[in-house]
Amino acid sequence: METAVPRPGRGALAGLKVVELAHVIAGPLAGTLLADLGADVVHVEDPRTGDTARTQGPAKDGVHLWWKVSGRNKRSVTIDLRTEDGQELAHELVAWADVVITNMRAATLEKWGLDWVSLHARHPRLVMLQISGNGASTTARNEPGFGKVGEAKSGVVHLTGFPDGPPVHTGFSHGDSVTALMGAFGVLAGLHHRHEPDFTGEWIDLALFEPLFRLVEWQIIVADQLGVVPGRSGNQLAVAPAAVVNTYPSADGVWITVTSGTPRSVSNIADLLGEPAPDYRTVAQQTERKQRLDDLLRAWIAARPAEAALAEMAVREVVASRVYTAADILADPIYAEREDIVEVPDPELGPVRMQAVVPRLAERPGSVWRTGAALGQDNDLVFGEWLGRPDDELAELRSKGVIQ
Repeated sequence: METAVPRPGRGALAGLKVVELAHVIAGPLAGTLLADLGADVVHVEDPRTGDTARTQGPAKDGVHLWWKVSGRNKRSVTIDLRTEDGQELAHELVAWADVVITNMRAATLEKWGLDWVSLHARHPRLVMLQISGNGASTTARNEPGFGKVGEAKSGVVHLTGFPDGPPVHTGFSHGDSVTALMGAFGVLAGLHHRHEPDFTGEWIDLALFEPLFRLVEWQIIVADQLGVVPGRSGNQLAVAPAAVVNTYPSADGVWITVTSGTPRSVSNIADLLGEPAPDYRTVAQQTERKQRLDDLLRAWIAARPAEAALAEMAVREVVASRVYTAADILADPIYAEREDIVEVPDPELGPVRMQAVVPRLAERPGSVWRTGAALGQDNDLVFGEWLGRPDDELAELRSKGVIQ
């Protein structure tokens, strides 16, 4: 098996070593975010089936596309964790690593000696991110967890949609992705003191519903202090009474979002629509006339092509944008100026385009140096070169089916 090409450049997290005992979205995306900024991330997969994410989503000529992004910038190794040899190999990887990321069930981790208590005893300086449906400290710690259920539990779905319609989930893996982002943040916080001699590791126990729950800024305190359970308000902002926020169809069928979060921005909309300025001087007046502005703006945009409407709103400093599709993003000049889309060579598909590294660091930027690796592509590199296992031992592990 050929050795993967070296990583180009040195991002901000170069030298950080991460092992993923994780699959599908939340755990692996946390690792990808670290890998994008230069961390060496080793993704551990079952030698027979690999990560389920390898076969999720649309395919081109039998090649699944999602994996090319979700598995990017990482090393793929295979270990049968059900075997003693596999579990010992996993512990060697953990000893090599600074960080372990997992989203396996609590009982499975305990059975294999890969839970926090077991790992911390053998590797006391380890930082571990453990993602689960309900958190490792609850009576439901071993129940399966999925991102959409986490979204439902967070309170976000109850707030999303229109008052006369059902609760709505967003059209991507919202709960998993935000958990990954919060998890990566937690890992970096956990590592902050690792260079101190008395550092004793860190365990980040994260439930799938918690990150979105944290990001709903006002829901809990409003229910607690006012006895009011916030509900769905469509595209409006329920806690910004003077704001005009909505989506509006243009004459040529393009949806446009207009948003105003300050009294001045609401006045700009009133001016655009020819409304008398004295009627919109105070927040109370703007609140009283919010529906009128919404109705007038809807009619104003419906009478114009999207580009003409957007150009005129820009002159009046009314903040607006077309609602972008993926095709719009690929063609947008600002995305291009920001270099937010990169082209990456892929051994199966040729050049592919995907999101660049976010956030952008000026001095030690990340890079996308690889699409999702083939299953077990880095076994020789990781187990042989990095862990020092000799060729005959690797051959024996392959013969036993412990690795691929």
